[in-house]
Amino acid sequence: MNSTLQSVLAAAASFFFISAFFAFICLICKSSKNRTRRYNLHHPQHQTLGLNGIRTVPNPHLSSITIDESATFDPSLNRVSMDELKIATKNFSADLIVGDGSFGFVYKASLSDGVTVAIKKLDPNAFQGFREFRAEMETLGKLQHPNIVRILGYCVSGLDRVLIYEFIEKGNLDQWLHYSSPGSEQLANLPLSWETRIKVVRGIANGLAYLHQLETPIIHRDIKASNVLLDSEFEAHIADFGLARAIDGPHSHVSTQVAGTMGYMPPEYKEGVTAATVKADVYSFGILMIEIATGERPNLPMVLEGKEVGLIVWARKMLEQNRHMEMLDSKMAKEGLREERVKEYFGIASMCTSEIMMDRPLASEVVHLLNGLAT
Repeated sequence: MNSTLQSVLAAAASFFFISAFFAFICLICKSSKNRTRRYNLHHPQHQTLGLNGIRTVPNPHLSSITIDESATFDPSLNRVSMDELKIATKNFSADLIVGDGSFGFVYKASLSDGVTVAIKKLDPNAFQGFREFRAEMETLGKLQHPNIVRILGYCVSGLDRVLIYEFIEKGNLDQWLHYSSPGSEQLANLPLSWETRIKVVRGIANGLAYLHQLETPIIHRDIKASNVLLDSEFEAHIADFGLARAIDGPHSHVSTQVAGTMGYMPPEYKEGVTAATVKADVYSFGILMIEIATGERPNLPMVLEGKEVGLIVWARKMLEQNRHMEMLDSKMAKEGLREERVKEYFGIASMCTSEIMMDRPLASEVVHLLNGLAT
């Protein structure tokens, strides 16, 4: 074979080898891209526009959840079809939204039997929504108390989880204290009286004491103004049990995650003590007592002697200086208000918000103290 023919054959072989190599690389890249695309189809990033802004929640392996959780829930609860809920909410129309609960919107609607209810549709793309559904069904479904919101029914449809509650007429306490929700501006002309605020505080304390004194106590873990609903008589109803945990006797519920809302969480969380305890609930309640009396938000700074401090630091300093009357909500009428009763009120709040967990009273003791507090 002459040298020219050998060169041609060598060049052809080299070209074939290089072409095959690049074809193999392209095939691998295409396969990898397809796998990524398929993965993304099953694990989308879902954005929901809440009343407080946009939150993006990753969708974990929700498709793996195939069991019907309702089999373990209270059989007396009414299971409602998704078709009926769509009719009642006009296909979950934004016009019927009355609240933005954790991991889902709350709608006001009337069911086919004419009963007006609050419907919370949990985000199907958030695993936390599934956990909240189970937590609410396993705790709230078994509770019967005038200061605890009642759950009336539920819906399980594919990945959708919906909770149906009694409708509480006057909305949540946060709206009445801060006029922060759409349509609540008119409440600015109707500030809660001192007597009404005391009534609300007593109702929350009664509900909390009931939860903590159950045979298997329940820790709410997120006591705050927006989780308290007010009925037509301004009776308080504790709501939103998505973070609630049952505990065994006097023991705490072991948790590796901090639960609650900034401003209401107890100081032991900063030290790494994240277990759910009744005393953590009492601390949050004490902060809420201060918020109800002052009209100030716990998660916003206060100005004290030219410096910004937290609400609890401000409150302690004001009480040390015997300035409890100055602490009261400026929008609230104070005619006929007895100063010694205001001081007693803040004294109870101070006990609940003690830095030392063991020094805080039990919720049942708080109820006794509040019952002795005249308006």
